[in-house]
Amino acid sequence: MWSSLGAFIQSTGHHVSAWRHPDAQIDAGFNFEHYKEITQTAQRGLFDAVFLADSPGVWGGEPETQKRNGKLVHFEPVTLFSALSSVTQNIGFISTASTTYEEPYTLARKFASLDHLSKGRAGWNVVTTGNENAALNFGLEHHPEHSQRYERAEEFVKVVKGLWDSWEDDAFIRDRESGIYFEPDKLHILNHKGKHFSVKGPLNVGRPPQGYPVIVQAGASEAGRDLAARTAEVIFTANQTLADAQEFYADVKGRLAQYERSPEDLKIMPGAFPIIGRTEEEAQEKYEFLQSLIHPDVAWGILRNYYKGVDLSKYSLDDVAPELPSDTNNNKSRLKLVRDLATRGTLTLRQLYLSLATARGHRTILGTPESIADQLEEWFNNGAADGFNIMPPILPTGLDDFINLVVPILQKRGLFRTEYEGSTLRENLGLRRPGNQFVVKQANERLVLA
Repeated sequence: MWSSLGAFIQSTGHHVSAWRHPDAQIDAGFNFEHYKEITQTAQRGLFDAVFLADSPGVWGGEPETQKRNGKLVHFEPVTLFSALSSVTQNIGFISTASTTYEEPYTLARKFASLDHLSKGRAGWNVVTTGNENAALNFGLEHHPEHSQRYERAEEFVKVVKGLWDSWEDDAFIRDRESGIYFEPDKLHILNHKGKHFSVKGPLNVGRPPQGYPVIVQAGASEAGRDLAARTAEVIFTANQTLADAQEFYADVKGRLAQYERSPEDLKIMPGAFPIIGRTEEEAQEKYEFLQSLIHPDVAWGILRNYYKGVDLSKYSLDDVAPELPSDTNNNKSRLKLVRDLATRGTLTLRQLYLSLATARGHRTILGTPESIADQLEEWFNNGAADGFNIMPPILPTGLDDFINLVVPILQKRGLFRTEYEGSTLRENLGLRRPGNQFVVKQANERLVLA
């Protein structure tokens, strides 16, 4: 089977200083024509989806760092994707939305709307939010604890799915002669009362074309892995080595059976940050030029982000990286990945920030188009990935290079499609369309009585 590909797009590109690169679209964060161009490019490359990460607040940092952040402001993803759906036909749209700082009813409504507007191309990246600053935007004094966020998330997803099932697929008969708009027996009131939410329903949007927009998850902590095994259909993950990726892949796929799911019900797609050159030397030159754009204030800001509570003033960038904190209330899995990265190679602080400046802990791959394809194929063929979330260093040129140079090689090797399989995101990912839970329950009850 072919590999799946997502385009993980971050305004000017994923490198921390991408906006300073002469090839970057410098005002990308709120330039619709820029997003239109790269989304249509991803569709030309037959990608499954474009994906936007998001946070309900500006990420923290010292003023010296913040004033150098070229990705600080950007569109809200569902709003942007609604507009992009009208200028594309096949590409899917995976948007991040927080179970910590949103409400199930409004989230269910906007994603159902996006799925209808795009004719079945929506996906929801379920996050619990690691940004502690977001709390102050929602009347909270403190960011909720990690375990509480995941407990709320599990109930949140359950409520949203129940709301998406408010109406059966054929509920709206719209019969002018009889004057009947919908069949009352095909309306289902959720009446959910739980620990975190009390939601009556029904949703005032019809059932989404895909049944449910595709459920995506990115957490890799223990709680994150279990939530993914219960609910996710795609996982975006960060792994540095083949062995780590294989461990994650086997662990999460191995959890599916206990929730009556099969391995085919879940696609695991690690992030990959490709720097492509006509030769290995050119790729290395591109990499070094990108890294040269990092201002020292930004370098120290990257390090302080992970060394919370550690005084770094007594260190130089050429000192061996001190031990990182062992716990955080932000992104636990990312902290573990960075700890492993720092200790695996006994990195200096300079080497550590250079590693994180590219893809924040995701895998950086350098080389010619052939060697990039080789590296992706190795993971795909060895139980480490069902596909990849491609993270262009700079945009738009980084995505152009991957699609023009690497995709044809993957296609020639039989690893990637040469045309779209269907019209919805689910069809292109090879995921089944879920039945309406109320209809399934009624059918099971009839079987018991028969």
